[in-house]
Amino acid sequence: MSKKIGVILSGCGYLDGAEISESVLALLHLDRAGCQVVCMAPRQPQMHVVDHVRGAPVEGETRDVFAEAARIARGKVRDIAEVRPDELDGLVMPGGYGAAKNLSSFAVAGADGEVHPDVQRLLRAMHEQRKPIGVICIAPAVCALAFRGTDVQPTLTIGQDPGTAKAVEATGAHHENAPVTGICVDETNRIVSTPAYMYDARVADVSTGIEKLVKAVVSMA
Repeated sequence: MSKKIGVILSGCGYLDGAEISESVLALLHLDRAGCQVVCMAPRQPQMHVVDHVRGAPVEGETRDVFAEAARIARGKVRDIAEVRPDELDGLVMPGGYGAAKNLSSFAVAGADGEVHPDVQRLLRAMHEQRKPIGVICIAPAVCALAFRGTDVQPTLTIGQDPGTAKAVEATGAHHENAPVTGICVDETNRIVSTPAYMYDARVADVSTGIEKLVKAVVSMA
């Protein structure tokens, strides 16, 4: 029987939503692993809309995280509020600034940020059921925030950026340096992470790291 893996998306576009390459690569490697994928996103406005040519916010424009995530999922996306952990065998969260802006407030508040209630609910419930979680790029920071104040102190990687690593550790989590092609596997908490575009990296190297993450998550599921 194929494993059913949830994929949490935070919009569409790396500056204000889910990183498209990371999301597509995660979906590709999950499909190659024979998994059934359940894409999901919250129904809410994005923090802001960014012009990806200028790299600057667009005044007066709004977009919905759920509707934007549907672009990546080819329309097959579920409201995360309706997803139950017992439906899934594992969970994967790609990065992109949307993870730090829409799924949490890490982008503006760092270690003092909050996580979207349904994202936090699902992450904690999956952990409680001993189901694996894979987090990519900046998404490990969201995972760290989700467990802040609990007995869970995951070991994660966002690569080797000292400022971001320090913010992750300020939540109570542990940070481990890793190359773009590598992964960090927290066997105790069943959480896998890879840096992806936390580096200025080639897509082939990002793919290698995500493929390793997917294989680790599926093997634990």
